Amino acid sequence: MDFFSATTFGFMSPAGFTEGPASLESLRLMFEGTGSDTLLLPVAALQDHAYSTHIDWTTPDVMSEKDIRTCIAAARRMGKRVILKAMVNCRDGYWRAFINFFDTYVPCEPQWEDWFRSYTEFNCYLADIAQETGVELFCVGCEMVGTDRKADLWRKLVAEVRKHYTGLVTYNCDKYQEHNVTWWDCLDVISSSGYYPIDKLDEQFARIKAVKDQFNKPFMFMECGCPCREGSEFIPNDWTHGGAQNIDVQTRWYQTFLEALSRNEWIEGVGWWDWSAHLYPAEKALSDSGYGIYAKPAAQLLLDWNENRPRG
Repeated sequence: MDFFSATTFGFMSPAGFTEGPASLESLRLMFEGTGSDTLLLPVAALQDHAYSTHIDWTTPDVMSEKDIRTCIAAARRMGKRVILKAMVNCRDGYWRAFINFFDTYVPCEPQWEDWFRSYTEFNCYLADIAQETGVELFCVGCEMVGTDRKADLWRKLVAEVRKHYTGLVTYNCDKYQEHNVTWWDCLDVISSSGYYPIDKLDEQFARIKAVKDQFNKPFMFMECGCPCREGSEFIPNDWTHGGAQNIDVQTRWYQTFLEALSRNEWIEGVGWWDWSAHLYPAEKALSDSGYGIYAKPAAQLLLDWNENRPRG
């Protein structure tokens, strides 16, 4: 697998978000400002709550097939590769990691099989697009910790996806969960969310490498990043962390993470989080507390790293 240097674009953008010029200009600025060679496009369908079995990707709140194809076509015109990623969020705000059902059948209660049936339909819809547009990597899910133990149902889903898409397939497990997923063997690539503390990177990378070696698969970070808030370098996964805005926190985290990547050449890709389809004004970048790196020092660090990164 060739190294993926990807940036996540347009997370939770609604249907029609590509109709005006702003989003595609943002995409151009993303590639220009980061040096990334790959568009990572997350399509986040919705279910009402963590125990709902119906997944909706036709709602106006979710980017449309036209939007997906428009983004992919724009990336292609700029000579970039594409990762298409299936995601699901709960409308009531609960994190997707809490999606869960009883393991034993109980009449009148929601069932695992019903949820996986709906989620498989969503994946196959995206897999068809991925196949038709030549996407280089397809990701079947993200950070669904409560579902990870249902190995047989995940294997069945991946088998269905492969009927629609012939490229590389992965699943984005959550941080600290790489060793808990037992069904990596049915995938082509192991991937996870790399929101690890700045002072624990070597420790966590070593743990992850043991999983990669066990399954003999390529590994990449499908997500990683850090907001600009005091203390976030030690809990970069906590998007609700209320520390005071501090641009230097994100800069230090990126510098340290990039150095760690350079020391660990077995890591074969990274997907940075994230880049909005509708950007804040550049002049306000240094006062922004979020994960975005547009017009921030972290973007320049990433650009320099991408320009100087050895190519295999």
